[in-house]
Amino acid sequence: MFNDIGALEVVTIVVLAILIFGPDKLPKVIQDVTGFIRKVRAFSDSAKQDIRSELGPEFKDFEFEDLNPKNYLRKQLAENEDLKEIRGSFDLRKELNDVTDAVNSRETGPAPAAASSGPSATPIGTGPDLLKKPAAPAPDQRTPFDADAT
Repeated sequence: MFNDIGALEVVTIVVLAILIFGPDKLPKVIQDVTGFIRKVRAFSDSAKQDIRSELGPEFKDFEFEDLNPKNYLRKQLAENEDLKEIRGSFDLRKELNDVTDAVNSRETGPAPAAASSGPSATPIGTGPDLLKKPAAPAPDQRTPFDADAT
């Protein structure tokens, strides 16, 4: 419940409790607080049981923690077999390595086959030249400019 509280915070709370309530009243205050927490937990458990009994037998395995969107998504993603197949088939590291290899080969210099066969021939296995700017379209191929649309 309080996983992010460190030792310094606990010591600070204890010192403040001693200063506020005093050493003689502190045990009684601790008993009252623990009793209150037990009553709240008992009330919460009975409310959960009442809700489960009202929902019917089809919701007997219903957990209120599943209503948290983070838990719900985690559970749905873990149980969905189609997503596991998609995750297995898509290897991002392989794709990144392929792109890195392509970029590094472009930086070291042009391939000998591409240099000898001219600019229109592309060696097999390489993609289009991403550094080359596309040619401007002919004037009759451009889309008309609509001033009202912008």
